[in-house]
Amino acid sequence: MKLFEDYFSELQTDMVAICLEYVDNKADEIFIYCSYEPKMYFFDFFYKINGKVVHKHQLNEASKELDSQQNRVYDVSKERQKAALRIGNQNLKLIHKKCEEFNKDMPTEMKLHYNVKKNSLKGKYRYDLVYSIDDELLPDDIFDLWFEEVKENNL
Repeated sequence: MKLFEDYFSELQTDMVAICLEYVDNKADEIFIYCSYEPKMYFFDFFYKINGKVVHKHQLNEASKELDSQQNRVYDVSKERQKAALRIGNQNLKLIHKKCEEFNKDMPTEMKLHYNVKKNSLKGKYRYDLVYSIDDELLPDDIFDLWFEEVKENNL
């Protein structure tokens, strides 16, 4: 019989798999941001590639600088980005559904950090409201703040 933790891990693993597939398994690290606050799901991700922290649409810029001899081109089309985000959001909704089924609190925020080489996934979870209590903040803003924080710590 599956436990809540099994479902929770499987869905997070699937999120990582989607992000790995998006980058053709060629990233050093993956950062996944999920948030759920009443009636709003948000899923987005970014990468560390060749020592550089980049958004999902900037993959080719990161690889051009350091991979010129290989000349790798990533498919960062809008369609592909939307597809990855859609699947991530579906997983987030399934996590919410499992939380309800098992009578668990749904995290309002999940910051997942996957180290590709070490095959290790770490998560930070929050359960208090982050942006819906603020008139100015949106989930995009929180995601961007995290991106900047990771980028700065990477220097």
